[in-house]
Amino acid sequence: MKLKHLLLKTDGLNFNRNKIEDGILSRWDKTIVAEKKDEVASIDIFDVIGSDFFGEGFTAKRMSAALRSIGEDKDVVVNINSPGGDVFEAATIYNLLAQHKGNVTVNILGLAASAASVIAMAGDDIKIAHNGFLMIHNAWAIVMGNKNDLRKAADTLEQFDESILATYVARTSLSENKIAKMMGEETWIGAKDALEYGFADEEIEAKCDPDKKKEDKQGKAQARRTIEMALSREGFSRKERENIFLKAGVRDAAELVQRDADEEAWDELIKTMTS
Repeated sequence: MKLKHLLLKTDGLNFNRNKIEDGILSRWDKTIVAEKKDEVASIDIFDVIGSDFFGEGFTAKRMSAALRSIGEDKDVVVNINSPGGDVFEAATIYNLLAQHKGNVTVNILGLAASAASVIAMAGDDIKIAHNGFLMIHNAWAIVMGNKNDLRKAADTLEQFDESILATYVARTSLSENKIAKMMGEETWIGAKDALEYGFADEEIEAKCDPDKKKEDKQGKAQARRTIEMALSREGFSRKERENIFLKAGVRDAAELVQRDADEEAWDELIKTMTS
């Protein structure tokens, strides 16, 4: 079931475009990963949000084209690693995802900072890598002018902050005052806190448990030492032992670390020992 999202206000902005432009953009957009049979299509946001001094980053225009290409009722995975960017581009991307009819899964693979953290909140399911981060803060801008201009800019930024704050409050388990304080202090949120606070629903499952991998490595090293001692007791010289291990796909004796040898290699080693 899709969560109820709070749509951000983008009054006065026009992100409409014609169908011809949509079709062209969807064909060259490298962020769209084609859907395979029984797989969910994905969109990668691995750039700044909107345009900056160095060029165009990931835009609302690009997200719109990607979703049109995938299909309005199809599930989609959005992978994020972005330092943030333009607040209006982020608001529009958020709204596009929030209104998408299919299920939206957001994966925070590295960083979802500033405007990118707002986009992440559009996920029906939000996942974060064990070493992933979010960063939230008050909106900021470069302003030039007299005192009246600066006061007006501050009032405008305050409105942006209120809109962003409402988005976080709608998705997390934290109070408005708590999040406002976090934004004011520019807070970095690791995976553990993201799960606790409700910025994410679950941790992205790693292929291999680090503790299990360490345990396997230690076990293999111990097996290597045991075999080497047995060969030594049988009268094999150091050189002969090294040749046997090399044949089995194992590093030299000094390292006491085993490479991933296949079953046939180890069978050959056992035959050598027992022959």
